[in-house]
Amino acid sequence: MQEALALGPKANGARAGFWGVSAAAEAFLIDGEAPPVGHVIRLPDLAWVLEQIAERGAAGFYSGPVAEKLLAGVREAGGIWTQDDLAAYEVVERAPIRTMYGGLELVTASPPSSGGIALAEILNVLEPYPLDELDPVLRTHLTVEAMRRAYRDRAIYLGDPDFVDIPLAMLTSQYYADGLRASIRPDLATPSRMLAGNDQIPEGTDTTHFSVMDADGNMVAATLTVNLPFGSAFMPPGTGLLVNNQMDDFSAKRGVPNAFGLIGFQANEIQPHKRPLSSMSPTFIFGEGRRAVLGTPGGSRIITMVLLGILDFMEGNGPEHWVSLPRFHHQYVPDRISAEPDTFTAEEIAECIMLRNGEDWLYPAN
Repeated sequence: MQEALALGPKANGARAGFWGVSAAAEAFLIDGEAPPVGHVIRLPDLAWVLEQIAERGAAGFYSGPVAEKLLAGVREAGGIWTQDDLAAYEVVERAPIRTMYGGLELVTASPPSSGGIALAEILNVLEPYPLDELDPVLRTHLTVEAMRRAYRDRAIYLGDPDFVDIPLAMLTSQYYADGLRASIRPDLATPSRMLAGNDQIPEGTDTTHFSVMDADGNMVAATLTVNLPFGSAFMPPGTGLLVNNQMDDFSAKRGVPNAFGLIGFQANEIQPHKRPLSSMSPTFIFGEGRRAVLGTPGGSRIITMVLLGILDFMEGNGPEHWVSLPRFHHQYVPDRISAEPDTFTAEEIAECIMLRNGEDWLYPAN
C-alpha cells in the first residue's frame, strides 16, 4: 500500500504548530518550511499502520507493534499513555436522536455529540414559524435566537451520557421548545447574559465529512475529526499518525472558551475514561419520496451549518444549493453573529443592528 496526498493551502499554517524537529515536521515540511501547493506527501509509516489494521482489525492498532510505537513516541514526548489505556478503549454504539420537522423524520447524532440534541431543539423552536414567508431579517433573527438557546443548553447540560444524566426528553420535547419560543421577542435580540441558568459567562478545524447514498437506498453520513488543523501537530515516530487534540473539546475550566469559543461547565468537565462533547452532526432526513444525507466540518459551526442545510432542503433545494448557501452562526458565547461575506445586505445589517439596540453584532466567519 502506498499512501500519498496532495498538499493544499491549509498547510501554510502548519509550520509554526509542529513540534520543532519532529516526525510530523519531517513528514509535512521541507527544511522546516511549508511545501508548495500541489507537492505530493508520501507517508509510508501510515501505509504500514493501515496494513496492520487491515490484517488484524482493531487489535492491529490498539496492541502489537503499532501500539508500541504510539506509546514510545507519546511517552518520549512527555505523555502519560499506557498500554492499558489503549487496550481498554472500546467504540460505543448509541441510539441516534430522532426528531420530526415539517412532517419529515430526522435521524442524527447522539451524545456525546451535541449535534443531534441541538438540531432537534432549534428545529422544535422554529417549527411554528412560517419561515419561507417571513422577511429575511426576521427569519434570520428568529433562527439566531433559536441557535442561542440551543447552544446555551449545550454548555449547561450536555456531556458524555456515561457520566452525565442528560435531560434528553426535556431538551427535545415540543413543550420545552414552546417555553423557549415564548422568551423570543420578534423586535429585540435577547442578550446571552440574560438567559436563565448560567451566571458564569466570561466577558467579552480540522474535520472531514462525507455523505453517500446509493441506488439501493444505503446511506452513510460520516464525520471524522482531529479537532484542529493537524490535530495536536504531534506524530509518534514510525506511525505516520497525527495525534488528535480532542481534549480541547472538554471544559478544562468552567465557563472558559475553548479553541472554538465554546464554553462548558460541569457536564463536560475532564474525567478519566470520559468522552468529550463534540458538535458533529451527521444527519439523515426521511420523508415520503424524499431522502437526504447531511453533515459538514466546521468546529462549533457544524450544527448551524447542518441546520441551514436542513431548512434549505425543506424548501425543495438540492445538495449543490445547500453547500453554496451563505452561512451565519450564533453559539450563545460570544454573543455575536458570525457570517460569511455577502450573507447580509447593508440594509439587512442595519435592521439587525436595530434589533440589538445598536450594538456591534456581526463579525466575519473564518
